[in-house]
Amino acid sequence: MNGAAPPAIAVRRGGRQQRAAAGGAPRRVPFPAPAPMAAGRRAPPEPGGGPVLLQGVFGAGPGPGAASCSLVLTARELQVRRPGGSSGGSAGPDAALRLADCVSSAAFPAAAAAACFSLVCYPFRGPRWGSPARQRLERTFRVYRGPDAEGNLRIAQAWSRRIRELSVPAVPVQDGDSYGVLPRPCRALVLLNPQSGAGRALEDFQAVVQPMLAEADVAASVFITERPHHAHEKVRDEDLSQWDALVVMSGDGLLYEVVNGLMERPDWDEAMKKPLCILPGGSGNALAASINYYAGNDHVAKKKLLTNCTFILCKGLHTQMDLVSLSTASGKRLFSFLGFGWGFISDVDIDSEKYRWLGNARFTLGTLQCLAKLRVYQGRLSYLPLGTPRDPPEPVTNGHIPLPAGTGAPGALPPDSLLVPLGQPVPAHWTVVPEEEFVTVYAIYQSHLGTNLLMAPAARLHDGCIHLFYLKAGIGRAALLRIFLAMARGTHLDLNCPHLCYVPVRAFRLEPRTAAGIMTVDGEALASEPVQGQVHGRLCRVVCGS
Repeated sequence: MNGAAPPAIAVRRGGRQQRAAAGGAPRRVPFPAPAPMAAGRRAPPEPGGGPVLLQGVFGAGPGPGAASCSLVLTARELQVRRPGGSSGGSAGPDAALRLADCVSSAAFPAAAAAACFSLVCYPFRGPRWGSPARQRLERTFRVYRGPDAEGNLRIAQAWSRRIRELSVPAVPVQDGDSYGVLPRPCRALVLLNPQSGAGRALEDFQAVVQPMLAEADVAASVFITERPHHAHEKVRDEDLSQWDALVVMSGDGLLYEVVNGLMERPDWDEAMKKPLCILPGGSGNALAASINYYAGNDHVAKKKLLTNCTFILCKGLHTQMDLVSLSTASGKRLFSFLGFGWGFISDVDIDSEKYRWLGNARFTLGTLQCLAKLRVYQGRLSYLPLGTPRDPPEPVTNGHIPLPAGTGAPGALPPDSLLVPLGQPVPAHWTVVPEEEFVTVYAIYQSHLGTNLLMAPAARLHDGCIHLFYLKAGIGRAALLRIFLAMARGTHLDLNCPHLCYVPVRAFRLEPRTAAGIMTVDGEALASEPVQGQVHGRLCRVVCGS
């Protein structure tokens, strides 16, 4: 702050199956109405901002010649009034700095026995067109009550300390939810893939993220990945006690590595309590877009999305997130935070890898190419619908599913209690889709499939739900394109396309007829083979917005 260079970062490389009759396929289930979210960028401060906690007259700048101003501090904002301005009432302050936008405040001595206190905020500023963006705003105020330098500094420190205290996010109190706030100072391990997306992750980190973290008293140690699975190995073997948070600056694939690396640790249950944070540095950036959406912010991309997500990290609020356990016929067990795909969507994801240098635009080009050679995939899809009476929810203790008594040694992974072995038929109370030809199947657990694709608007971080979509064969190219265009606004189900089906589930199984085709998990390629998965509620923690 105040022109001081941010601290340097440390960089290291290093029974019967329930079938629907023909013509009676599982009906398309409309999205449940999303829970109301406060649009933090639009909500104006309440009149007066609440009771007055501190007030005083100070210089409106660091220099001795700065004009004076009147400051009023409430629980929600710092009100600034110019000389001769309103002193209260309906006119309101000349400026109101929302403490929800504040990331730091500091006090320091100034010339001539004076002292100063400053605060740095990132309020939303609306352009003439496009979505509002957070922009840095720093205000400094001069304290001078006479030649008592220590007394002036004590006043500045009192204001700065109170501003910092009030800027800490209020921890929501909701039934079943568990929130926390990162400590200050905060120690963060940043895992960064310099090759992700368009190859600008390191440059963007240094230009956008690092200065913001330094202001918010977050000490970042950067680990640059040099090969596939490097992050996986790092977090699997790392002494995590030295970090307060694990930050991923890359696409969704690197976070997938991190999650599975953590789940391979003997102390995985403890390790998964370490808050994770995603900063968009890849092409798709689906989880970052979802976190931004859950915070009530407008849709943004690129630097705006990076700034929003970095601001969320600076505020430090974190909560629980569901993971999905996936088991394959070849014996693999994987943990996924975003989604599992087969068919068209996975084809686009993997086939467009060669256009990675285009950033998010690679998916547009990939979509057009895959439309031109539209394929049909054969297989059997089964699922356990959400809220099935025979399947009561699993108990949750401290955000984790407890292991049943006598089910292995400490550190054993959570059991997939909803699943039977892949060699056996699915349980009688499951639903088997009668059609066996698909264009795509996608099981998603977050709102966004990509930065510009709002696939499951009702999804939340810990809703205990897999949002299962499937497109039946027979859909034309034009209709398929309309679906993806509507998905940019989250209105694809409003098209009432007879080929598009959606059902919220707790578990699913997919059994391809052949090994042809591509499967993906969190954007990473997977061999085409029978696979099944179930949701595990609140299995990890993630930095989130309000």
